[in-house]
Amino acid sequence: MVTQLNHYPAAIAQAAQRVNELDSQIIAVQQLISREEGNADRLSAFDVNLKNDTQRKARRFEVLLTHQEYQTAVNTLMRLTADKANAIAHLEYLRNQFSVAKLEARLEIAKQLTDFESRELVGL
Repeated sequence: MVTQLNHYPAAIAQAAQRVNELDSQIIAVQQLISREEGNADRLSAFDVNLKNDTQRKARRFEVLLTHQEYQTAVNTLMRLTADKANAIAHLEYLRNQFSVAKLEARLEIAKQLTDFESRELVGL
C-alpha cells in the first residue's frame, strides 16, 4: 500500500499516540503490581509464625502466586510490553516509509528537471 506523502504525518502521529497510550497502561499495571507486592510484603512481615527471612520470602511468594489479581496484572504487563514493542516497530516503519517516500519524490523532481534541461539544450 502506497501512502501519499501528505498522509504520513498523521499516520506517524497516530502511531506515536498509540505508543503513549500503551506507556500509560503499562504504568497503571506496574502500580497495581507494586501495590499487590506491598500487600504480600505486609502479610509476610507481620506473620508471627514465620521465624526468618527465608520463611517470609517463601510466604510472600506463595501469597503472590495464589493471588489472581496479581497474576492477571503480571500477564497484562507482559502483553502490554509486547504490544508496545510492536507499536514502536510500527512507528519506526512509518517514519522510514516517510523518509523513503520523500527521497523518491525528490528523485522524481530531479528527473523532471533534468529532462526539462535536456530538452532546452536540444532546443525542443
